[in-house]
Amino acid sequence: MAWTAPLRLRLDMDALAANWRTLDAMSGTAACGAAVKANGYGLGARRVALRLAAAGCRDFFVATWGEAAALADTGVTLSVLHGVRDEDMAVARAAAHARPVLNTPDQVRRWRGAGGGACDIMVDTGLNRLGLSAGDIAGGLLDGLTIETLMSHLACADEPGHPLNERQRAAFASLAGKTRARRMSLANSAGIALGPDYAFGLTRPGLALYGGVPVPALEGRIAQVVFPEAQILQRRTVRAGQTIGYNATWTARADTEVAILNLGYADGYFRGFSARGWAVHEGERLPVLGRVSMDLVAVDVGTASALAEGDWLAIGYHLPEAAAVSGMSQYELLTGLGVRFG
Repeated sequence: MAWTAPLRLRLDMDALAANWRTLDAMSGTAACGAAVKANGYGLGARRVALRLAAAGCRDFFVATWGEAAALADTGVTLSVLHGVRDEDMAVARAAAHARPVLNTPDQVRRWRGAGGGACDIMVDTGLNRLGLSAGDIAGGLLDGLTIETLMSHLACADEPGHPLNERQRAAFASLAGKTRARRMSLANSAGIALGPDYAFGLTRPGLALYGGVPVPALEGRIAQVVFPEAQILQRRTVRAGQTIGYNATWTARADTEVAILNLGYADGYFRGFSARGWAVHEGERLPVLGRVSMDLVAVDVGTASALAEGDWLAIGYHLPEAAAVSGMSQYELLTGLGVRFG
């Protein structure tokens, strides 16, 4: 028997493709790839990758070999950002559709010792997370490897004026010609907006593909992709003086019509939306009342007399505004969306 979830996640896949085309155009002569790690930022890596491939994207990035295996039959070419552990080697050597991004001297030696093959290389230019050093490269560690892409990652691209951006760009540019890499890649979504000097041969957007706006330069150019919707479980009248929800943080000043929605922090609608979030009905905002709980949230429907049990409401989820309201990052709002959405 078919089961219908009381939550649904509407995705505008045309907006996703349009966002990629915007970022591709902003990348100039550089190719534009797509980060589809964390299950396509929570939206489903398979459908995201297939839609972006249809739009013209040819370079995709995941974090782990498990994520790569899940996309093995899609026909897309993947780079696995976390490289190869001993435990990954059998899978990595057999994966014709994916190559590792080698991050450490041990990973380089492990890959070379197993016969090598095409790989990417991450070099650290100031983020101090994953990556080889410039000294490793100068010392000949990469000699003889077949390197597709030499890449690094910006630490402060979402702060356009931060001096570390230019220091990282210059450090990375100084490595041009020092390896046998076919191309170089530095910019993420926010890095693309820093300008053509950051594009090199390949850009790697993630957040902006999915409707996130990490820097003002992308405002008005990136379309919303994610539209959560929740079903009304009950409509009730809360009398003046009564409270709603845990800890009684909201008190009705007058009799108030309230809808209880099947949505809560277990679904990624975090407690930061308590008394600050909103639903939308016919273009009107319906404010969240009281605390968001694990599975339920209350909204004021006093101006929406037609709404009843079983009806659906769109949840306000424009990522820049929702992040400012909730205190969560745009990345968390995307990747936190729960598995209970139908």
